[in-house]
Amino acid sequence: MIDAGHGGPEPGAIFQGRQEKDDTLRLALAVGEILSRNGVDVMYTRVSDVYQTPLEKAQIANRADADYFVSIHRNAMPVPGSASGIQTLVYENDGVAGLMAENINRALTATGFADLGVIERPGIIVLRRTQMPAVLVEAGFLDNPRDNQMFDQNFDAIAQAIAAGILETIREEDQEPEYYQIQVGAFPDRETANRMVRELGEQGFPAYVVSDDGMYKVRSGAFLNLDNAARQEQLLRSYGYNTYMVREAAQR
Repeated sequence: MIDAGHGGPEPGAIFQGRQEKDDTLRLALAVGEILSRNGVDVMYTRVSDVYQTPLEKAQIANRADADYFVSIHRNAMPVPGSASGIQTLVYENDGVAGLMAENINRALTATGFADLGVIERPGIIVLRRTQMPAVLVEAGFLDNPRDNQMFDQNFDAIAQAIAAGILETIREEDQEPEYYQIQVGAFPDRETANRMVRELGEQGFPAYVVSDDGMYKVRSGAFLNLDNAARQEQLLRSYGYNTYMVREAAQR
């Protein structure tokens, strides 16, 4: 579900006659067209200059049983021209919504915008009341002439970037998740492996045995995040263990 922010008598931000509702509709339709060409079943909260309350937007997505909700906006500040860049808002920076927000921001940054980050905004209704992963993309500041110039000159690239972030998230969601495990030993007999598991447990490291290729392999941890796995590996090495990292797909 692609949502063009604002609409009708509620124009959103206004700057030198430019209205947010117009930019958001144009961008939402362009993003949706790219997604459709890539095999995504796209729906919209609006395709013309009409108004829905934020709750109505969330309800449209919920009734449609959408898999994702992406709301397109442009930012503004109390002092025009005092800020520049893109950011994506989420209810909570975690899970699929956090992943999509990071993917969209990374792609948008490549178009020339400064990345202002992924921001948690649990009070925003379209993020709080949607029943699927939801993000709200702020595609530059409408009250900044430079951001407006970038928006107009790089419009196709911006639409492509938002679509690319969404498509990357769908691709990652469709893959089996992979875990990083730290292996600290491999033994021909189970009892020796079990002794190492007990030793690791006494030192505060959760460990387990994996039977593979006729060997009993002792591993500690199962991390989705590579940085967390690397920290665990460094800690194990500081205790004198010889380690290496193993990447395996989770079994669903």
